[in-house]
Parts: sequence; C-alpha cells; structure tokens
Amino acid sequence: MFAPVYFDHNATTPLDPRVLDGMLPYLREQFGNASSRHEYGRAARRAIDEARQRVAYAAGAHPTEVVFTSGGSEANNLFLKGAAACLAPGTVAISAIEHPCVREPAKQLQRAGWKLREIAVDENCRVAGADFLAACAEKPALVSVMLANNETGVVQDVAALAGQAKPARAWFHTDAVQAFGKRRIDFRALNGAGVHALTLSAHKLGGPKGAGALVVDKRVELQPLIAGGGHERGLRSGTENVAAIVGFGLAAELASTQFDARARQYEALRAELEAGLVAQGAMVFASAAERLPNTSYFAFAGIDGETLVGKMDRAGFAVAAGAACSSANPEPSRVLLAMGVPSSLARGAVRISFGVGNGAAQVRDFLAALNTTILQLKGLRALIS
Repeated sequence: MFAPVYFDHNATTPLDPRVLDGMLPYLREQFGNASSRHEYGRAARRAIDEARQRVAYAAGAHPTEVVFTSGGSEANNLFLKGAAACLAPGTVAISAIEHPCVREPAKQLQRAGWKLREIAVDENCRVAGADFLAACAEKPALVSVMLANNETGVVQDVAALAGQAKPARAWFHTDAVQAFGKRRIDFRALNGAGVHALTLSAHKLGGPKGAGALVVDKRVELQPLIAGGGHERGLRSGTENVAAIVGFGLAAELASTQFDARARQYEALRAELEAGLVAQGAMVFASAAERLPNTSYFAFAGIDGETLVGKMDRAGFAVAAGAACSSANPEPSRVLLAMGVPSSLARGAVRISFGVGNGAAQVRDFLAALNTTILQLKGLRALIS
C-alpha cells in the first residue's frame, strides 16, 4: 500500500509500538472495570494509578493533580466551563491564537453572560505584552494562554505571563497539548509562578487517541462536565478507558526520557528544511520567535495552501494546511490573521511538523518535489493570467 512520508505530527502521531504492547493486555485479558472490588477491578485500578504517576512525573506534577479525560478538548472545556460554573460571571481572557477547544467554550461563556477578552499577539505570534497587561487590568476571573501554538509552534513565556496576571487573582490555565513531549514541562515551577492548570493529550506524543488530562491545582474549584459515579475525584465521571490511560502513561514516560535527542533531531531537520524553503522563495512564519523544534509554517505568495497540500500528498508527502481541526474550513488561518499576515498570503499557509522516524533524506526529497510543484503551479498561474 502506498504510504506518504508523514510530516504532520502536530495533528497526531503514530502509536509507539512499545505503547501498544503495554496497552494490549488491557484490551484482552485484563478487561476489568477499575471501580470493581474483585481482582479484575483491582488490576485495572493499579494500572490507572501507575499511569497517573507516569504522566505526573513527565509533567512535573503530583499524581493527585492529574485528572484523566478523553483528550485535550475535554480537558480545556473542563477547566473553562468547570471553573466558570463556580464563579460569578466576569471576564474570561484568552489569547487571539488559542485552539478552537479553548476559543469556543470561551464564546459559550460569553453567551452565558461572561465578557470575552481576546489578547493580541505580535507579528511573531507572541502575546503582545502591553495588551496582556491591559487585559489583566480588567481583572479577569479566568485567563488561558497556550504554551505552544499548534500552527506556528511559537512558545509563550507562560510563567512570566502568569506572574503578571497574579494581581488580578485570576485562575490561569495553559493548553500544553502541543508542547508536551517536545519540551520540558514542570507544573510545579509553573504553579509557583501562577499557573493553576494545564492540559495534556496522549496522541501528540506517540500515545493513543482518546486519552488526555487536566493537571490542576487542587485549590481550583471545578464543576464537573460529566456527572455520574464520581470518578477522577468527582471531576470526570465515567468508566475509565484503562487501555488508553495505560498508553498515555507509557507514552509520557518514553517522551520524557527521549526529549533531548528528539529535540536535537527535529532542530536539525527544521534548519535544513527552512534553508531550502527560503532558497525557493517561501515566507517562514514566526521564524524570529522561540518555536517547538519540530514545527515549520510557511507560504509561497500566490500559491494556495490547500492546492499545494493536495499536490504534495500525491507526490508522496503528508503535510497540513494549518490545523487539522480546521481543515474543513476554507478561511485563512485565524492565527496568521491575528499576527497581521495578509489574508492572501495566509491562504497559502502549509505546516510541516516532524516526528519520530523522519530523517534528512526525506527533507531533501520533499524540497525537490516541492520545487517541481511550485514551478508547475507558477507556470499554470502564468497561463491563466
């Protein structure tokens, strides 16, 4: 079967074979419900407890601070809606580049009587300091700023931002889904700086889909989204997906032990890729900012991103036109528009995100195929005009 070179790891990652091996017993013989009192249930409970310890260790947190969810979207919703339900309506402040699973629940709060305050970013996708301070002066009750952007890869200094937000006495949350596994995360240090909660997801670091977590300071009062049997300290009822949680724990442990080597690998690949892109006339977005080592976001003037993605797919390379969650939306990237990128150029945006298994030969083959494709598209455009 034809299999393109996979350059879309920010969308999802392949399941690590070692993770699958660890999950299989809980899909077969160890099928117990973790709430049951017999040995089948006790075995499932032990597996969840061990996974919680692994995730906590990888995130620099205490196991009692880890609340398992079905993924990053649920965890983000749990924080925003769950915290808001315990507060009088006030202001929720989010950056202009947040993932839809932060932006959309914030808009739901707005429809329920909250004020939504979007915080501007600069041309390099970094939170604009002056506007952040202005937002904090409005005394928001909730603040959410992502640790690393899923499109540009730009990393925010959330510790410094949380420190600036302290006088407002807001609950401060960061969506760390894209950062987890690609850079070190220390919730204890972040918590000391003023971050009260962060969101994680398994399938971005070689784990299974269907498992995520909200790491949350126990001082934060949350109303559960899902009521029922009181699972996860009463914050997320429902019979646990034991196999997926086990896989999450193993993936987190593996990523934490291989972080340095992977970061060096990805940085070398990105440097070679972006040198080739610039030589071909591409605009690389946010290249002056600190970014995740595996992520590059670029465009060619006059070339449609969706068209380029389709042609590169047929050439044997799986890349993305922006975020996977918005692939059905033909509008230009909200992130790029927030950065001040003209919509005509933003429509051409293509994202490459490296992962385990990618190598320099693949990058060189991609650049050669890209050069041929760009020349063809420019020639076609010249004929039409």
